[in-house]
Amino acid sequence: MFGVRIHGRGGQGVVTAAELLSLAAFEEGRHAQAFPSFGSERTGAPVVSFCRIAEREIRTREPVSQPDALVVQDPTLLHQVDVFGGLRPDGYVLINSTHGFDELGLGEWTRNFRHERLLTVPASDICRRHIGQMRPNAAMLGGLARLTGIVTLESVCSAIAERFPAGLAERNIAAARECAERVAAQLGASVGA
Repeated sequence: MFGVRIHGRGGQGVVTAAELLSLAAFEEGRHAQAFPSFGSERTGAPVVSFCRIAEREIRTREPVSQPDALVVQDPTLLHQVDVFGGLRPDGYVLINSTHGFDELGLGEWTRNFRHERLLTVPASDICRRHIGQMRPNAAMLGGLARLTGIVTLESVCSAIAERFPAGLAERNIAAARECAERVAAQLGASVGA
């Protein structure tokens, strides 16, 4: 079973991101579950959602306390809540930011992790260009698909097309594809380094 925890703020589509990821897994014939955890339910409040993907039925229902992958849609949460709690040293991290881990004040933290699995991508900027708003949820899933391989980019795009109206879906798919390309470029650079 592969567990994903998604951190963001209310209004950024954190819950929808987990739903889209589970739809992508269903597209591939696997089992998945997605659910949120809310604090105060207001725009801008920290929100966490979870997604599990497995080859067989998932019976557990509790939050993902030891994720295989973390998606951080809002970097202002990095020093406000324990977004990295329970992450294993071989886990994946994708942060929506134009800054690297050192610039985000996480350089010391990364020493115990596999650096090729720790990436940032400017999803908000990409979404602003493609969608006209800074809702990075679908775009980040494109990057996560490329980083982890847990689902394909095509399955993510199919889930987006199923969930959103046509015009909005096309713009979100373009953002997801660009995030995936950015992640692929970083992975290529780290492999060649």
